[in-house]
Amino acid sequence: LLSGQRVVIVRCEEINISGSFYRNKLKYLKYLRLRCNVKPSRGPFHFRAPSKMLVRVVRGMIPHKSVRGAEAMKRLKVFEGVPPPYDQMKRMVVPSALRVIRLRPGRKWCRLGRIAHEVGWKYQDVVSTLEEKRKAKALVYYENKKKILRRKAAAEKREATKLAPLNQQLAQYGH
Repeated sequence: LLSGQRVVIVRCEEINISGSFYRNKLKYLKYLRLRCNVKPSRGPFHFRAPSKMLVRVVRGMIPHKSVRGAEAMKRLKVFEGVPPPYDQMKRMVVPSALRVIRLRPGRKWCRLGRIAHEVGWKYQDVVSTLEEKRKAKALVYYENKKKILRRKAAAEKREATKLAPLNQQLAQYGH
């Protein structure tokens, strides 16, 4: 983010946190008790949505009060589920951030979505149903794509003798 890279995080309700669920819930409940004694509307603001929780965690890692940090935070987008513009884009996984690599076997962990739900996030069911619909649509798309690729491979195999001289000519031109 600080080097100018745009980052979009999707399905942040599925983020894994190290430590048991109970311990992480107690930590968040302790944070919920923090407030301004004089006028609580001054903050701190306790967000319940997993995306907002993650934004706050990332904000703590960035010098957000400087102009550079504020610009970096503008380059971060965080979503629950996979909303429409991003459901048809290729997604990346950061291998070094996977739970299997980060946590030793047998260590306890919990999902961010469960903690959010326990402390007042109301949309866990909505997001899960939307995700099921998205996954069903993606499966249909993938099956069609596989069918088309099989047909294309079969056609190339069938027409290989006709295409051989053309492929040789193209190879001469560097294609």
